[in-house]
Amino acid sequence: MTDTHFTPPAPENALPSNSPFQRLIGYRKLSMTDGHARFALDLRDELLNSVDILHGGVHALLLDNALGAAGCYAGEGMPPRRAVTLNLNVSYLGVPEGTRLIVEGRRVGGGRRIYFSEGTVRDDTGKELARATGTFRYID
Repeated sequence: MTDTHFTPPAPENALPSNSPFQRLIGYRKLSMTDGHARFALDLRDELLNSVDILHGGVHALLLDNALGAAGCYAGEGMPPRRAVTLNLNVSYLGVPEGTRLIVEGRRVGGGRRIYFSEGTVRDDTGKELARATGTFRYID
């Protein structure tokens, strides 16, 4: 299903990377605000599985990071809070048709130590590829 309000982000809007894993995989953190995070990843051959489609682990790692980040915003100019994943459920819905993945995570509830997030992966055509829900715990 195509979302008519979907606007692919420009790669030059990426925030600085603070993770060696993030740099290895090549995804970019585009925005992080209170209760929301948005990431992007350009597709490339190294991310394909043995049947030449995007490996499901790529969806999972992006969703894990975006859903986790959605609960970690601490305010403008402040370092983000730190959290670990307690549970992540991913549903795979489709195969990309575009050249870039856009991942959005939203905090949907929780308390002082535990929070809940949900999110989606779409390609740059707006096609929804995966959905996830997750439970996270602050460690700071």
